[in-house]
Amino acid sequence: MPGSNPTANQNTKQKQNFASGVKPIWCPGCGDFSVEAALMKAVQEIGIEKERVVIVSGIGCSSAMPHPFSTYGIHSLHGRLLPVAAGVKLANDDLIVIGTGGDGDGYGIGVGHLIHNARRNIDLTYIVMNNEIYGLTTGQASPTSLIGAKTKSTPFGSIETPENPTAIAISAGATYVARAFSGDPMHMAELIKGGILHKGFSIIDVFSPCVTFNNLNTYDWFRQRVYKLETSGHDPSDKSKAMERSFEAEQTDWAKIPIGLFYKAEKQTYSQLDITLQQGPLVNQKFPTKQQALEIMEEYR
Repeated sequence: MPGSNPTANQNTKQKQNFASGVKPIWCPGCGDFSVEAALMKAVQEIGIEKERVVIVSGIGCSSAMPHPFSTYGIHSLHGRLLPVAAGVKLANDDLIVIGTGGDGDGYGIGVGHLIHNARRNIDLTYIVMNNEIYGLTTGQASPTSLIGAKTKSTPFGSIETPENPTAIAISAGATYVARAFSGDPMHMAELIKGGILHKGFSIIDVFSPCVTFNNLNTYDWFRQRVYKLETSGHDPSDKSKAMERSFEAEQTDWAKIPIGLFYKAEKQTYSQLDITLQQGPLVNQKFPTKQQALEIMEEYR
C-alpha cells in the first residue's frame, strides 16, 4: 500500500530468503562481503517484502552488491547511482530504495549528488563501501586516501587532503549519518537497519578494507583505532556534537576513529513536502490526457 511502513510486516510474516544464489566476485577477504552479510541481515530482520526492495549500485567493486540479493536491482553508471535511486523513490514512494557504492563512485564523481540528495532529504538509504583506494582499477588514490598513502597514482605519497564523508553529509542536511567497519558486521547490520527504518536520507559510510591494493588501511589498522560512539555517551540528536565527532579522526591523526550513529534528526522528506507527491506515488496517479499535455506545452511556447 502507498506510504506503508517497512516495519508493518515485521512480526506478521516469516522472514524471507533474500539470497539470489549469485556469488560476488570480490577478492577473498574483501570487506564488501561483510557489507553484503550485514545488509542481508538487516532486510531480513526488518521483514520487508523483497518485491518492495530496490538496490541501486554504481561502478566499482561495490557495484556487484545487487547481484547476491533476490530483490529488484539496478546497475547504474559511475557516480550516478543516487540520481537513479532518487528517481525510483520519487516514482514509487512505497519502495524501499537502497543505494550501494564505493568511495570513488560516491565521494569522487558522485559527491555532488550526495550533497543534493542529502539537502532534499530524499527517503533512501545510501551505503558507501569506503576502502580508501580505487580497487577495481588496481590501486590508485581515491578521494578518501590518507595523506602520505602510497598508491599507483601517488608513488611518493598522496598530498591531497582526504574528504570527510560524515561531515559533508551532516552539513548538507542528511538526517541519518552513521559510520561502520566491516570488521564488525553485527554492529554494521544494526546501523543499516536503522538507516532503512529512518524516514529521510540515510548514509552509512563503511570502512571496508581492500585486502589486495590497500596495504595501509587494513583490518588490524582499523581494529587498533576504532571505537563505538554508543559507548562514549554521544547524543546523535546534537548536530554540533555530531560535527565535532566527525572531525575526531583527523584531529587525532587517525589514532581514534569513531564508528556508530553520528547524527539523526526527524524532518519531513522531499516526498512529504512536494504537492504532487503528497497525492501518493506517481505510479498510482493518472497521467495527463493528450489534450491536457498539449495545453501544458502550449503555455511554454
